[in-house]
Amino acid sequence: MWAKSESAEAICLLRTMGLDVWLLTGDSRLTAESVARQVGITADRVIAEVLPDRKAHEIRALQAEGKVVAMAGDGINDAPALAQADVGIAMGTGADIAVESGDLVLMGGELRGVADAISLSRATLRNIRQNLFWAFAYNVVLIPVAAGVLYPSFRLLLNPVYAAAAMGLSSVTVVANALRLRRFR
Repeated sequence: MWAKSESAEAICLLRTMGLDVWLLTGDSRLTAESVARQVGITADRVIAEVLPDRKAHEIRALQAEGKVVAMAGDGINDAPALAQADVGIAMGTGADIAVESGDLVLMGGELRGVADAISLSRATLRNIRQNLFWAFAYNVVLIPVAAGVLYPSFRLLLNPVYAAAAMGLSSVTVVANALRLRRFR
């Protein structure tokens, strides 16, 4: 195990996102704590000298505390923990069994990809919520108007052609909003 210079930046980004970062490794405690110091993980967030089957146990223990656990790994020894985690993030440069065990496979081997994947997933969920809002807003407002709810009070009817055009515009709005994710960086 060794600390890449980008790892400290990635861990800082993960913390900025409000995530609690742990180091789970089979390496010696001395080595693990040294690497943890280099990348900005406190000693109380280091679980070291853990055999492969115990890694999954440690993930279960964190889950039992009510934590949602994402595990990033690349080795054969990480496969059981990747499978146990709520989200298993396999590094694409790692062992085939780790890649098969992960829910998400990053093409590279850099920890920064984890932060990027989480940012993208959050942006996607935000986009989905926006799309649902606009779709419901359209349905709540325009469908009753098209059905004639305003006619008795205001003698206002929505021409079916305009209602169909508004429905099409609603779909275009949702698709255009979703396409904004293509600019995600």
